[in-house]
Amino acid sequence: MPAEALRLRGHAAAPGLAAGPLIRLRDKPTAARSASSPETERAALLRAMEQAASDLARLLDAQTSEAAAILEFQLALLEDADLTSAAFAEIDAGAPADHAWRHALDAQSADYASAEDGYFRARSADLVDLRDRVLRALSGDAGVDLRLPAGAILVADDLPPSRFLEIDWRRSVGVALIFGSASSHVAMLARARGVPMVVGLGDIPAVDGTLALLDAERGEIEIAPSAARLAEWRERTAALTARREEEQRHLAGPAITASGRRIHTMINIQGLIDLESDASAHADGVGLVRTEFLFQQQGALPDEAVQYRVYREILDWAGARPVTIRTLDAGGDKPIPGVTIDGEANPFLGVRGLRLSLRRRGLFKTQLRALARAGSSGHLKVMLPMVTTPAELREARGLLDEVLAELASEGLPARRPALGIMVEVPAAALAIDRFDADFYSIGSNDLVQYLTACDRGNGELVALADPLNPAVLELIERTVAHGRRMGVPVSLCGDMAADPRCVPALLDCGLEELSVAPPALGLLKAAITRHG
Repeated sequence: MPAEALRLRGHAAAPGLAAGPLIRLRDKPTAARSASSPETERAALLRAMEQAASDLARLLDAQTSEAAAILEFQLALLEDADLTSAAFAEIDAGAPADHAWRHALDAQSADYASAEDGYFRARSADLVDLRDRVLRALSGDAGVDLRLPAGAILVADDLPPSRFLEIDWRRSVGVALIFGSASSHVAMLARARGVPMVVGLGDIPAVDGTLALLDAERGEIEIAPSAARLAEWRERTAALTARREEEQRHLAGPAITASGRRIHTMINIQGLIDLESDASAHADGVGLVRTEFLFQQQGALPDEAVQYRVYREILDWAGARPVTIRTLDAGGDKPIPGVTIDGEANPFLGVRGLRLSLRRRGLFKTQLRALARAGSSGHLKVMLPMVTTPAELREARGLLDEVLAELASEGLPARRPALGIMVEVPAAALAIDRFDADFYSIGSNDLVQYLTACDRGNGELVALADPLNPAVLELIERTVAHGRRMGVPVSLCGDMAADPRCVPALLDCGLEELSVAPPALGLLKAAITRHG
């Protein structure tokens, strides 16, 4: 145990505070195989892949939408002939099954890890996760015992998503990663489950059982803290608990500022499962439905009937409350096989969002048909992502006109929904008076990214990508002012609304509708009530 306290700095990936003994995650090394005949090795690898698929499918059954998409990606890889053929080719050349599989997956993982796009870099960890799962099945070894001691802080080089999902987080209290990324899939899972996580800490020189304080609010870990630090920690923990209790108290009521302004607080959802949370029932509506979840499932793209049923279910849940459904925002960090363009040098600045939909007109019209039909009852608003020019809005409106005419000729009930745009491209924000939209929704994540020229997933650029940059606030205020002059509603559905530092500035800009993920709804309401 260190003679004195050691504090290491990393990056906060999932907020919270945790104190407990460190437990290092150590996978048992898998025994190397001796090459047998190609037929035997092929059969062994196939059995291991089938076992891995069975394990993933069993784990998948218990997951929510965001976790399911990660596991489905791994299952899809096991069926990817381009990936597996490389391993089988090495086996045919005389390599043992484990060597062939490792070599094939390492090559693919290296390609993903070196990509400029943060989405693909995050997928590299998924490939390593899948690689090791199949290798364990090949060796007949279940790997590490994931029954961690109660109250433990897990330490690992990195934590694959499926490993995270196999751990009982009711017993363990936090995660400290030597490497890792705040934009990785495991970080997303930790945030969804309320597990404090700090990544990028570097070497953590402590033996199992050493007491540590994990500060996932500031992105730090302190090993072997002093008695004085423990006393300070207890005060911070009490303050955090009080803050969360305050948020819970405000959750069920309306969001009203100290000066009496009523602010509409909505939720962002990426699947039907998000509507099941306790917080969702206290939202004023749905400010953003990310329809990408429908297109990222295994198998064929969703047809009109599938989309209609899902949109109708969301509208039925909302009743009289408004629901804003965003048309497909594929591309960037959300590639969809068979839809997005492979090999773009910079997909965040490529053919994504509405740009892609206007090039996939059949796909786009199918979605518009399902939306118009679902909106025949209920309060539906349809939002277009990544709009850059007024001509794109006009073209999309023209397609909606075509769809409504087709549905009328077919005798299918439909209604024209309000058609709005996301204000996330600086060119649109600067020329907002030229966009004749029914409403505007500010997408602060991409607006900040494009305005500051900083990758939002790069931890090294956090200070530069500050959402409170005066240029960001100027464009938000400009959009709100135009909406007020024209009588057009303006909302914001990005991460700024879930940041208590930013909420006062957003209210000062004149915003009266903010939308956040369901777990952040209480935090948002509490921040609003504290504002004058």
